[in-house]
Amino acid sequence: MKNAVAIEALLATLASAIPVTIYADTSFFVSLYLPDRHTAEVERGLKSRPSLWMTPLHVAEWAHAVEQHVFRKAISRSEADRLLQRFQEHRTRNLWREVSLPDRAFEVCVQLAERHAARIGVRTLDTLHVASALELKAEYFWTFDERQAKLALAAGLKTG
Repeated sequence: MKNAVAIEALLATLASAIPVTIYADTSFFVSLYLPDRHTAEVERGLKSRPSLWMTPLHVAEWAHAVEQHVFRKAISRSEADRLLQRFQEHRTRNLWREVSLPDRAFEVCVQLAERHAARIGVRTLDTLHVASALELKAEYFWTFDERQAKLALAAGLKTG
């Protein structure tokens, strides 16, 4: 875990975070904990001390992402276990604003699909994230997925 110290330093400032207006896709969290080409951008984004929502969808996708890294032999089982533990510790410390999926998230997901999926080619879970952001009244949507970003913009969210 090459950036464990960097994560701790960035997350230590989140206790005094600004009000929640940002919804980050799971890819944002993956790049935070598992260094990749997007990690520097994630670290820049966190310097503003945003308060980010986390839903059960994030948690499920996070677990799958870590296990996919093990499957591809990008990280070891012990590294994965440490990442999963650190993520759980951060959740316990309330570093993320945990909420349930909004009641109307699936309904809004269907509406977004009917309006935009054929044109953009976005997938169900990506659309469900955008729907959740809309229902949570997010102003910004952070993602590294180009199609999802297009959907977020089409739905009236700011990206970046």
